[in-house]
Amino acid sequence: MQSCYETDLGPVIVQETPLLQGMADVPALDPTALVAALRADQAGRSTFPEFAEAAWRAGVVRWVVTLDERTCTYFGGDGQTYVERYAAVEVGDPTLG
Repeated sequence: MQSCYETDLGPVIVQETPLLQGMADVPALDPTALVAALRADQAGRSTFPEFAEAAWRAGVVRWVVTLDERTCTYFGGDGQTYVERYAAVEVGDPTLG
């Protein structure tokens, strides 16, 4: 798995442990399975590598986070997308615990 971060000083690449070895068929994007993986991760029931593997099984080949828009767009190999929107959070928000 590889992450690319666009910074003011230029792009930064982080190489993680691969999700698979060799060649594999890309599953079709399954939004229901992706949302289940997202909710499990958001609830703290999975690690990031577990989430990434579940997202792959749900057909996700990459995702793009847009901080200004508070979205994460998940892309399937067939061009399909799923957009997850996030609410704004204020520092000092009492609902954050």
